[in-house]
Amino acid sequence: MPCVTHDDAPLLADLMPWSVAPLRPGRAWPTAPDPGSLKARWDALLKAEGPQREALFEPTRMRNLTSAVGQLPGQSTGTGRLARAGGPCAEPVRVLAAPFDEQWLIPDHRLIDTARPELWRVTDAHQVFTVETGDEDDPLLVTSLLPALRTGRVRPLYRRPGGAEPNLAPGLAAHLAGRLGGAPASPTDILAWILAATGPGLTVPLTDDPALWSAGVELGRRMLWLMRRDGERPKLPGGRRPYVRAPLPVRPLTLAYDEDEETLHLDEGRVSPVPAEAWDYEVAGTRVLESWFAARTTVPAPGTLAAIRPATWPPAWTSELLELITVLALLAELRPRRDELKVTTSITATELREARVLPAPEASRRPASVLDHHEEGPEGQFTLI
Repeated sequence: MPCVTHDDAPLLADLMPWSVAPLRPGRAWPTAPDPGSLKARWDALLKAEGPQREALFEPTRMRNLTSAVGQLPGQSTGTGRLARAGGPCAEPVRVLAAPFDEQWLIPDHRLIDTARPELWRVTDAHQVFTVETGDEDDPLLVTSLLPALRTGRVRPLYRRPGGAEPNLAPGLAAHLAGRLGGAPASPTDILAWILAATGPGLTVPLTDDPALWSAGVELGRRMLWLMRRDGERPKLPGGRRPYVRAPLPVRPLTLAYDEDEETLHLDEGRVSPVPAEAWDYEVAGTRVLESWFAARTTVPAPGTLAAIRPATWPPAWTSELLELITVLALLAELRPRRDELKVTTSITATELREARVLPAPEASRRPASVLDHHEEGPEGQFTLI
């Protein structure tokens, strides 16, 4: 972890004051690694009637077939009660379902126990979400997708759509710029530093050394790019790029790693080279590659909607696996640089309080009022929030 020579570093919660608790899906079947399965599950739910539909839905205290809820912001799903619902499945949206695991979700409020509409309202091409993991080595993840992880709190970089109003303590950027000799500190730069420098307890040491700041921001931007995976796709150097060396089976059931040969075995299928650092990459004590594979191969209980899934291993999953190996390997290479990020001169929490940057105003800890249009409420009634 970054070496910090002071014990008065500000907390992440002070620097990015608005946070949202994670989504609580309530049932697993509206999320899947492929969108086709979700549409088939929806069709199966609507074909069932009465008690059978209720059993397939998997009701909870928060949601059942008669729950009355509005649309999720930005979506056009129905708002009638599921007991009498009809029509096609809402177009699935891409979400981050687990660390480094991009899956699909039916964006229907009636299917999700606690959907956190405030996150949906600010999800767009400009947004970056920071997610607390509870892991000492990798305390934060970032994603451009709606985070559906069941981990810690979610902190959007922007409080409004369109990249408007950064979710940063008011005055923080100006204070940093002043202490760094006038160099501007953009919201993305600050987030990059946070990603690179955050330590145990979600403390964020801040430096007033322009050279160290630039090094940390550069490192954090590299981490941001790898985790967000937008734009140009990451690649390992030639000769180190993973390839399928033996065809993957129709439906692999086991995953194993041969460290001597740097080979990932999916039954008789083989992928190599796979660096040991990629295989060993963990978040909160869980090996990422094993978790990713289990999400696609664990056999659900028969007769459930989750049991509706691809009959064979889709080629898209192979491409996703190769990219995931690449991302984990490249992120592992950055860990020594994070360990070397020594903050020897600092901007302390005490200094930020004296400058009245902290504590952030209470209003900055609540969602911004972003609605300029009607959102459809239960049973088609429109409300303006």
